[in-house]
Amino acid sequence: MPLIAIALAALAIGFEQLVQWKYGPMGIIAFVALTVGIKARNTVISGIGAVILVMLFAQSG
Repeated sequence: MPLIAIALAALAIGFEQLVQWKYGPMGIIAFVALTVGIKARNTVISGIGAVILVMLFAQSG
């Protein structure tokens, strides 16, 4: 079980670093909003974060 938790934490940190490197501060704000919304089970905050991330992903493509 601890190995799975460490692997998931490393994956999350890696994804966060990728978002910060590629999309800058707005990407981090969106990722944090999505994460906080999911953990707090607040669909409005997680929806806002998801929409911002999708807009950033679509803009770069």
